Amino acid sequence: MAGYLSESDFVMVEEGFSTRDLLEELTLGASQATTGKVAAFFVADLGAIVRKHFGFLKCLPRVRPFYAVKCNSSPGVLKALAELGLGFSCANKAEMELVQRIGVPASKIIYTNPCKQIAQIKYAAKHGVRLLSFDNEVELAKVAKSHPSARMVLCIATNDSHSLSHLSMKFGASLKSCRPLLENAKKSHVEVVGVSFHIGSGCPDPQAYAQSIADARLVFEMGAELGHRMHILDLGGGFPGVEGAKVRFEEIASVISSALDLYFPEGCGVDILAELGRYYVTSAFTLAINIIAKKEVLLDQPSREEENGFAPKTIVYHLEEGVYGIFSSVLFDNACPTPILQKKPSTEQPLYSSSLWGPAVDGYDCVAEGLWLPQLHVGDWLVFENMGAYTVGVGTLLRGTQACHITYAMSRVAWEALHGQLLPAEQDEDAEGMCKPLSCGWEITDTLCVRPVFTPASIM
Repeated sequence: MAGYLSESDFVMVEEGFSTRDLLEELTLGASQATTGKVAAFFVADLGAIVRKHFGFLKCLPRVRPFYAVKCNSSPGVLKALAELGLGFSCANKAEMELVQRIGVPASKIIYTNPCKQIAQIKYAAKHGVRLLSFDNEVELAKVAKSHPSARMVLCIATNDSHSLSHLSMKFGASLKSCRPLLENAKKSHVEVVGVSFHIGSGCPDPQAYAQSIADARLVFEMGAELGHRMHILDLGGGFPGVEGAKVRFEEIASVISSALDLYFPEGCGVDILAELGRYYVTSAFTLAINIIAKKEVLLDQPSREEENGFAPKTIVYHLEEGVYGIFSSVLFDNACPTPILQKKPSTEQPLYSSSLWGPAVDGYDCVAEGLWLPQLHVGDWLVFENMGAYTVGVGTLLRGTQACHITYAMSRVAWEALHGQLLPAEQDEDAEGMCKPLSCGWEITDTLCVRPVFTPASIM
């Protein structure tokens, strides 16, 4: 093992443990605390991250995963992923500093922000981070002056019109501008070694990956014509992190594999990377948060309660965290967090129209509304699953503070599987069996292999 993660970093549990069981024990302890402060906290199942990794290796064996640090920069996550051998995609100096602090070498870091501060480019140069992204002339000039030994990856725009987040509105060079950029790089003696793209999060059409891979092939050919040694293809992110997503990860992986076989066949000498955030951490984190205040509001119009013989009212519950913190996905991903009650209500209890609000004194800090919940009380705990993505920020960690405590857990079986994992070069021919020792439920169903229907787009 590399030695990034040790047994002291997490709670060792037996196989078959329930996150809910651990949550119940921790909430009981928190409620009985004599300090009077009952804070929200996370339980993170690091074994779930290990399972996701083995699933990724099975579906995309040709792709080297890099973790997008901005998604969740908590120490346990970074150590576990470093232990698994991942590289790290960093958007700024703080993230580079964070992963290097746990011992990740510079050779495993990509500085992926196409719009960088000069001071942070110099930081990358000083600390040995050589792989950087760019998508415009100004950025190219900054890197040529401040980091002449950098190896650049040209970030191209994608068709992300169907994605929840439209990254190409902000990042990515059009195909029309790629050749001038590559020519300028050659004149400036800047080495361009590859192409990257990002289709945005929540894209319902996996064929968007095939189109972007086809476009990248065209840019590779441009670069080769101009004398650049192009050997890196970065597929970006956008992979789902939960079960039940509109498009399953296996479906996306099938499209990607087919497109790679067509445009970047095995043995072509191109190193394929991907930047994954949500995929690894979303389902691994569960949040427990308690109610700090409540208010009953009478309704003017008849409601479900009145039809059942109860007074027409709605109940407003206040939480200590809101959309400007842990629940930011409500603003940025249009998420609809659904709470699970820590105390299972009786079937005879009436349900009331309810809403959950954060602590900010404004009308935008609404976590969830339109809920039908039994009568809850101040101090009651609510549980939210799939809370691993964009809930833990790098800023608070570097300042030595953490908004919510995180309890990391891992089953002994998962730990032993992590401990005995095989590096890609050491895998035997039965690589598909790698996930079997963890749990028979970790096997991934075979997926269809559909060849991509796209050809590289022409330049207008």
